[in-house]
Amino acid sequence: MKSPVVKRSIVIAGHKTSVSLEDAFWQGLKDIAATRDMTLSELVAHIDSERRHGNLSSAIRLFVLDHYRFQSGESRAEAAATADGVMTMRSAPSVVTVE
Repeated sequence: MKSPVVKRSIVIAGHKTSVSLEDAFWQGLKDIAATRDMTLSELVAHIDSERRHGNLSSAIRLFVLDHYRFQSGESRAEAAATADGVMTMRSAPSVVTVE
């Protein structure tokens, strides 16, 4: 069975490196770069400079996930808590019926 992870080479700040990501994350990354009017290399360099720990592939996955969570209306605090491995639970809104 073929792995869904695709390894690609990219140049970051003049240095060539390889990054392994699933196609969905590559596509998300390309879409984000396009909306920010950046090249893929520029966006990856930005992600690389901001990461605190973990490898670059993981940092990119978390960046893409955070981007789409923020677009969906999830707060940055909720996204950060989940990204740090802390599961956040949202309770369903209460339904009150007035007759």
